[in-house]
This record gives sequence, C-alpha cells and structure tokens, in this order.
Amino acid sequence: MSPEFTKLLQAELEAVAARYAERNPRSKALHSEAVKSMPGGNTRTVLHVGPFPVVMKSGKGFQITSEDGHTYTDFTAEFTAALYGHSNPVILSAISDVLQNTGMNIGATTAQEQIFARELCRRFHLEHIRFANSGTEANLHALAAARAFTKKRKVVAFGGGYHGGVIGFAGDKPGANNVDREDWIVAKYNDLESARSAISSDGVAAVIVEGVQGAGGAITGKPEFLRGIQEAAAKAGVLVILDEVMTSRLTAGGLAELRGLKPDLKTFGKYLGGGLAFGAFGGRADVMAAFDPRFPGALSHSGTFNNNTLVTHAGYAGLTKVYTPEVASQFTKKGDELRERLNEVTKGTRVCFTGMGTILGIHFPADGTRDIERGGVVEEIDGIRDLFWFDMLEEGFWVVRRGFIALVLETPESELERFVRCVEAFVSKRAGLVKL
Repeated sequence: MSPEFTKLLQAELEAVAARYAERNPRSKALHSEAVKSMPGGNTRTVLHVGPFPVVMKSGKGFQITSEDGHTYTDFTAEFTAALYGHSNPVILSAISDVLQNTGMNIGATTAQEQIFARELCRRFHLEHIRFANSGTEANLHALAAARAFTKKRKVVAFGGGYHGGVIGFAGDKPGANNVDREDWIVAKYNDLESARSAISSDGVAAVIVEGVQGAGGAITGKPEFLRGIQEAAAKAGVLVILDEVMTSRLTAGGLAELRGLKPDLKTFGKYLGGGLAFGAFGGRADVMAAFDPRFPGALSHSGTFNNNTLVTHAGYAGLTKVYTPEVASQFTKKGDELRERLNEVTKGTRVCFTGMGTILGIHFPADGTRDIERGGVVEEIDGIRDLFWFDMLEEGFWVVRRGFIALVLETPESELERFVRCVEAFVSKRAGLVKL
C-alpha cells in the first residue's frame, strides 16, 4: 500500500476509535476493573478487542444491549450457538418446566436423554451418539474413538481449521496449546492432492474436517474436495470425522446431507443444546462401541453435565418445535440470498463475503480477489476490517471483529435489508480505501 493510503487509513482509524471510546464509557470503566481479576480482563480470548471490549448487559429476541445503553442487532449469534436468539418462548418454556418439575443435576440416567439422542440420530443419520459439554469435548472424544478403533495415532487436519479450544490450525500448523501436537499432519484446505498425500501417510487413524471453516473465515469446502477426502480415507483405512459443530444448522441433516457425505463420525455442539453448553459425537455403531461400558476395556467417557436435564429438554424442544427441517431449509436460503446481495453491493471493492447459508465471513483482500479457497493465503488489509467493525457498531450491528457473521433465526427481513444498505454506504463512505 502507498504511504498516502496508509496515512488515510490510520487517520480514519484514529477518528473512529475516538468515537468508540466516547460512546462506551461504561464498558471502558468495566474493563479497567476486569483486568484486576482476569488476565487482560478476559476469560474467552476470541472476545478480546482493543482498546477495550463493549460489555453487554442483556439480550432479547434478535437484539443485545450494552452496558452503555446501545442496542444492537445480533449478527454474532454466539458464533452460531444462539440460533434461537435470546428469549425464544419455546426454549424458555422448556427450561422453566425443567426448573419447576424435573430438577437440575439429577446425577442419574433419565428417560429424556434417550429421547433427545433418538432425535439427533434421526436428524443427522447416526447409528449411535454420545453427549458432551462442548464441540471441543465432542472432537476430543471422537478422536479417541477413532484411535481406539484403528489402533493408530496420527490425525490429518487442515490449515485454517478449528475444532475447539485445544484443536486449532491457524497459520497451517497446530496451535501452541494444541493437544498431541506431535500427532497432527496438517494439509491444505480445498487442495485434494495435499489431502490425499497426508491421508496416505503411515499411522493415520483419522482425518477431521469442517465442511465450512468457521473460524478460518467462513471458507466453504468444495464438494469435490470433501468427496475426495472421503474416497481417499476409505482407500487408506482411515476414518473420516466431519466437524458439524457449526454446519449442522445448514439443513435438517447438516452439511453431510447437503453434500451427500457419509463420514464415519460427526461432531456437534452450538445451537443443538438450545442455547446451553452442549456437544455430541456419533456415527457408526462399531466405532462408537469403543465407549460401550458393557464391554471390558471400553474407553471411559465422563462428564458431570453430559446428560443434564436443561440441555436434553431444551435441545429437544428446539429441534422438534422450532428448528424443523422446513425451517432449516428456509433459513439457509435466506442466508444465501443475503450473502449474494452483499457481494452485489460490494463489487469492485476490497470487501467480499464468503460462507454458506447463515454462516458468513467478511474479507478485505488487498487485490480485491473474491475467490478465497483457503484462509491466510490471500493478503487482507486488517485496518479496513477494523474500520468496518467500528462503523457497523455505530450503525447498530454486532458482528465479530475478525469478520464473522451468524444469523439469529428471528432476525426480521428489514434488518437484513438495513445491513445491506449499511454495507453499501460503508464502501461508498470509505471509497478511498476500498475501491479498486
């Protein structure tokens, strides 16, 4: 970028950051207190932003309200987990019924857990399933099952992939806090030859992949890439784990159904707990038998809240009464239409949108390319990303600063249209920075 471009970008950032501080004095004060008890004032890294985070006070429906009194349309949707929004009456009724009539922390098997399990198996074409407390746990246990079944250790993952707090591959290598760092083989996403080479390596138990890389920028896996992984794995005797923690919302049967995939195991989390902490993994009965406690030598799978009453009731109510197969299809169509409109109004600029359905990524490629197959390969201008985030806050939209959007089910069409207009206004207002 030229010195003039850099100077203009810096001036715009300084101006918008000053307004941000002016608009959010309560959040700034709360952050100053938070750093006294938490490192960086934070206990969830992805939510940290400088100069200080906006602190939210409450949520209702599709909106959230900050401690400074600003109300935002929630386009973060708790990173896809808040699909039902913040006060869905069906979910609240299910939770209230548990609190009044069932009780929390039963510490025993309940009839409701098998009802919920049957519904998940039916919806996502699984033979057996087990519950956990997060997508991270679900993926860790799925990996354990694959290793027990194959008697091998190594696992193929993909650069830009994210499978939980201790299973991430930003920068095309295992994160510094990854588990089993020496057992990972990292291939290139959307590069079938790279995937085949990695899968055919010695000692590979499984390959784990997202059909849409959420944390990697909402990068969509090409159908031929995903099918090719499945074929290469079958040939090599390697199990396929499809991470559907985010993508299960895309159709009644998740991305696997949409792409005609038949992985050995699938992992879940996010909205499927009805907005409560939840994870699950399931698939082939013979692989899942590694956790069958009736058999000697079975793997232990513990978790105080695995079958907690709040999740098994709220999750079941959400799937059967709210997010029905028909609603899932309609919602995905709405998200696809939104992404198309956004890309139409940003043509000829350094702004573009990727993703599938109601999972979107916002990118700011320096050269204006719109063909982004792998995260981190295309050079992006982070300063424009920051400008976009600040500007959208002023317009009343809560998006992830790194450029991620997930939609809440009840968001009205008028707000989606307003967002398109605000994005169009952004590229016009910032033309000196984004126009090619």
